Amino acid sequence: MIQFANRLNTVQEYYFSKKLKEVRQLISEGKPIINLGIGSPDLQPPQPVIKAIQDSLFEEGAHKYQSYQGLPEFRNAVSKFYQEKYQVSINPENEVLPLMGSKEGIMHISLALLNEGDEVLIPNPGYPTYSSVTNLIGAKSVYYELDALNQWQPNFEELAQRDLSKVKLMWVNYPHMPTGTKALKDTYEQLIAFGKKHKIIIVNDNPYSFILNNEPKSILQVDGAKDIALELNSLSKSFNMAGWRVGKLIGNPTFLNEVLKVKTQMDSGMFYGIQKGAIKALELENDWFETQNKIYEARQQLVFELAERLECSFDRNTSGMFVWAKLQNEKKSEEMINDLLYNKHLFVAPGTVFGTQGEGYIRFSLCVSEEKIKEAISRV
Repeated sequence: MIQFANRLNTVQEYYFSKKLKEVRQLISEGKPIINLGIGSPDLQPPQPVIKAIQDSLFEEGAHKYQSYQGLPEFRNAVSKFYQEKYQVSINPENEVLPLMGSKEGIMHISLALLNEGDEVLIPNPGYPTYSSVTNLIGAKSVYYELDALNQWQPNFEELAQRDLSKVKLMWVNYPHMPTGTKALKDTYEQLIAFGKKHKIIIVNDNPYSFILNNEPKSILQVDGAKDIALELNSLSKSFNMAGWRVGKLIGNPTFLNEVLKVKTQMDSGMFYGIQKGAIKALELENDWFETQNKIYEARQQLVFELAERLECSFDRNTSGMFVWAKLQNEKKSEEMINDLLYNKHLFVAPGTVFGTQGEGYIRFSLCVSEEKIKEAISRV
């Protein structure tokens, strides 16, 4: 009998991959499922971006292998974007590394930095990929708990009391997924000080900063941040380009060079046309974000109404493309979402997908039309 790699014993199939099979089966049986569980933008990318990729297909060299470090024009566009949107100066020559989406970056960073037995600080609740990749590498996931009482910010007093001698990497994600908590300047400053003191590399995963947020922030705005921090960013959410797989890693050239060693073994460069489209996206004016946010604001208000109908409580001052809602009367997350799925034909995400601190919560996606959200409201 074939024996598969032992590392697979540390992970399971991604929850949404598995659950969506069940959802598709219900749809095939004629059930009118409304999917409020997935954060995949349903809106179209900007029209100039579509035109840019179309035009690029006929340019010389468009279909050849591309540089692992991306087109110089792409890196320049990232640098200019960071300067204009975050007031952060980025050297396009050596402080930008293009990625096929942020999820790829999580794996590359982990492979470059972690040895077996190293420890990684991971937010709870948080993006499940941080822990699954850590486990696949053979490192150890060590969770730091976030909660509503502390505004879903790290508790630095509690962290300081731990044995951090084996911790090499800390994952941070603001605006936070799944709660939608916005980035705080004070938190970023404390993270940089914490990383320097304990020699822990801080990686901020930052794909949501322009969605329902008038004050986008980057951890690299903090003085000295590049000494110890990296930032992942993406075009998936902000420009409705999730399937294009365009991300970038920003920060210290020494760190990026080590990550590049891994990346060069994993792919053969990002497709030329996608880079040209990404350049056009990064050059767009702020009215693009304003138009998108009007759509998300209208959807958010309807999801608030839906959450209220389900007797949930929530924070109205959040960003990102989700609504994080607390169940009442100690209801369990999995029981609630199964009740909604089988009896109301509504699919939402249970908070437990994101960690033990997600028990008692559910997460609604805003990647659904107003018409469908209104239909969901009518069902409850």
